[in-house]
Amino acid sequence: MLTREGEILKVAGPMNIDSVATLLNQSSGLLSDLKVVDLAEVTEVDSAAVSLLLEWRRQARNATLRFVNLPAALKSLADLYGVTELIPQ
Repeated sequence: MLTREGEILKVAGPMNIDSVATLLNQSSGLLSDLKVVDLAEVTEVDSAAVSLLLEWRRQARNATLRFVNLPAALKSLADLYGVTELIPQ
């Protein structure tokens, strides 16, 4: 589930292969002027979550977009795939 509070997009629940398409659809129209994506309430991740974050960054077209409260598993996946620098915190 996504909620936008000002310049912050909050993500709650799983970010996995089963949910990323829904999250991507829900994010349509929410990415303009976005500064932060808060992942504090994410309950589960897999490699699809990494792809979603990269897609959000691309769609936002905002070089200053940051991702905060990344789950440890998501950080590990980003490290594994060598994309940590593309997911600014």
